[in-house]
Amino acid sequence: MLTLVPTPIGNLEDITFRALHALEEADILLCEDTRVTKRLLHLLSQKYKRDFGTKEFIALHEHNQKSFLAKIDPFFFTRNVVYVSDAGMPGISDPGALLVQYAQEHGVPYDVLPGASAVVTAYAASGFEGGFCFFGFLPHKGNARKEALQEALASQNNAVIYEAPHRLLKLLDEIAAIDPQRVLFLAKELTKSHQSFFKGQAQELARQIPQEKVKGEWVVVVEKATTKRETITLSLEEILQLPLPKKDLAKLLAQVSDKSVKEWYTYLNEN
Repeated sequence: MLTLVPTPIGNLEDITFRALHALEEADILLCEDTRVTKRLLHLLSQKYKRDFGTKEFIALHEHNQKSFLAKIDPFFFTRNVVYVSDAGMPGISDPGALLVQYAQEHGVPYDVLPGASAVVTAYAASGFEGGFCFFGFLPHKGNARKEALQEALASQNNAVIYEAPHRLLKLLDEIAAIDPQRVLFLAKELTKSHQSFFKGQAQELARQIPQEKVKGEWVVVVEKATTKRETITLSLEEILQLPLPKKDLAKLLAQVSDKSVKEWYTYLNEN
């Protein structure tokens, strides 16, 4: 039997009774990071006076999941196997989907427990109506990032994006360059002590969030496009006219072209 178990995204009190029971009954714990899961069990055992007993911990993450699944056989799941990612729901911007596919293809019984998920928590907090499309983490740079962001902005549903702290302000600049009127909702460190919400247009939000407060994981909810399936974009010439500092402008131009930040910064200083 395989069970996918969601874990708290910050607050330990978000663990469910079913999740606690599944963790207690597990013979094998497949973990995105065994160190994170061992620490979680230690904290849960202290808080809820639970005895999780002796488990076999096996690392299963995005870099080894294909090789792991290739070398096991369905007999592996005659034991009680539980998979947990580091936080939240497995399979949602975390490993887990390939495990489910393996179970489906090999007739392995499996279950997925409901629980904490950053995407639904942030969306409920956004106040936007209607359905949403989840884009997870965008590509880090280049045309792939530009195309993914334009797809999210052109969606006829609200869009949810995950973003790392060191790229948040860059994302706001990119959205401001493409559609400065679009309304966004930002959620930082959901369920944790420093949880914060921000709502407004990209340039407003970039001014509201000082550099020292960018730390922590972010969920960005983008209000749906008001035009039908129309890709909103700017030419390089239009971007060059944006009233941004040269350093920021060079970074933005590098994301939508084949030139590096250094090349664009040199160009901007010479022209």
